[in-house]
Formats: sequence, C-alpha cells, structure tokens
Amino acid sequence: MEKVEVKELLEAGVHFGHLTRKWNPNMAPYIYMERNGIHIINLYKTAAKIEETAEAMKKIAASGKKILFVATKKQAKDIVAEKAAAVNQPYITERWPGGMLTNFVTIRKAVKKMAMIDRMKKDGTFNSLSKKERLQVDRQRAKLEKNLGSISDMTRLPGALFVVDIMREHIAIKEAQKLNIPIFAMVDTNSDPREVDYLIPANDDASKSVDKILSIVTSAVADGLNERKAERTEKEAKAAAPAPAPKAEAEAEAKPEAKKAAPVAAQVAAQEEE
Repeated sequence: MEKVEVKELLEAGVHFGHLTRKWNPNMAPYIYMERNGIHIINLYKTAAKIEETAEAMKKIAASGKKILFVATKKQAKDIVAEKAAAVNQPYITERWPGGMLTNFVTIRKAVKKMAMIDRMKKDGTFNSLSKKERLQVDRQRAKLEKNLGSISDMTRLPGALFVVDIMREHIAIKEAQKLNIPIFAMVDTNSDPREVDYLIPANDDASKSVDKILSIVTSAVADGLNERKAERTEKEAKAAAPAPAPKAEAEAEAKPEAKKAAPVAAQVAAQEEE
C-alpha cells in the first residue's frame, strides 16, 4: 500500500472544500480553517482516514469479496472506471440503475440477457433474425453494456461500496444502508459524514484529488488480492506435496530390535571372557 504523504495530498488539491455557506456542520471536525469563503480540509485527518479506509478495503479484497466503485460525475467517472478495472473490481460510472443492490436478482437477469445475446452471435442464431430484429438486439446489447457491462462479473452482492460524492450518489447510499453493506466514500464539506461507515474528508470535485485518493485505495485492494492469491498458492502447494514418511513409526519399530540386540551382545561378551 502507498504511504500517504500530506504534501502529495496538498499538491493534488485534496484540501479544498466547498463554499462556507454550503457546509454541513457534521464535517466540522475535519475542517482546518476558512479561506476566501471556502472551507479548507485538515489534511492530517484526511491522511489518517485514508490509511484506515485502505486497511479495511485491503481486508475485504483479501476475503474474496468485491468492492463496487460508484462515481457518475464527469470529473470522476473515467478515473474510477480505470482504477477499478485495473484491480478487477466492478464499477458504476453511468446512471445508477435503481434497485442495483435491493433488486439485485433483476439486475443479474439483465446481465444474463447480455451474455445470451453474445451466445446468439457466436452460434449463428443472431444471423437468422431479420435486419430490423438484429438492429433492435444490437441496440439493446449496447444499452446494457453501457449501464451494466462493468458489473457483468459481479455474481453476488458486493462486500462494500466505494463512493465519490455521496450527495450525488444518494440512491446508491440508501440501498447499501438498507442491506447493511459497508460504505467507503470521499466526503466533501457539504456532505453528511454520518451517512457512511468509512469516510475520507476530501475535495470530491477536482479530478486530481479523486485520482490521488483512488490510486491509494486501489493499491490497497491490489495488496489484498495478492495476499489472497499467495495464500491459495500456499494451500495448493501443501495439498500437492507428497506425505512425509512416517519417521516416528520407523523409529518406534527400530527401538525393540535394539533392545533385543543388547542382551545378545552382553551374552557374547560374557562367553568370550570365559
């Protein structure tokens, strides 16, 4: 995991909050000062929260559960898509599909429909459709890919959510709360930190700030995945290794022989003396 340097957070503009009149009083513990009508976030507290969040995310990744990354705002969506994909985690960067978590079964059906269309194209069924039908199926496939393509590998509910801008993604937050799914989030000075389980007080509007924090947390996820992989390799190696020779049994069998040999040796020695 990357070490969190306050200087780097400062350079990325993580400390810039919202206008003071837009603040949420619950963010007061994380605000350092006010400058030119803007709240400045305390980066020492941000660094501590990043480390706490990264450690928790690393454990979830090591346990084999997925972390769903959510960011639909323009400044963050491409960064989140790139970083989440790099560590093989699902993400939503287009519109949040209502019921994505609370009605997961229906969402899975839509994902399966996408796979079914792909199979039709492979086995030639697609070509037997009329031109109009093919066009409709292609459009449907493109729409599903745009909204759900990034979660096609997510076969069960995620182990956690990582959200950029909890005010914008309030529907995702509500669904996760309903299902008791842990929520990690970048929380700006205009948001309520009580909505999430692990917060990172940070500027969620600047792409440099989002990029910096996403780099650190996805690096922790990668560490967790590597740990899991190493553990599995070790288990497989142990299972494949030949069973050790029963050394203790061999020794136990040899000992009575030695005991028998001792009196015989003594008798021979006695006869020689005579």
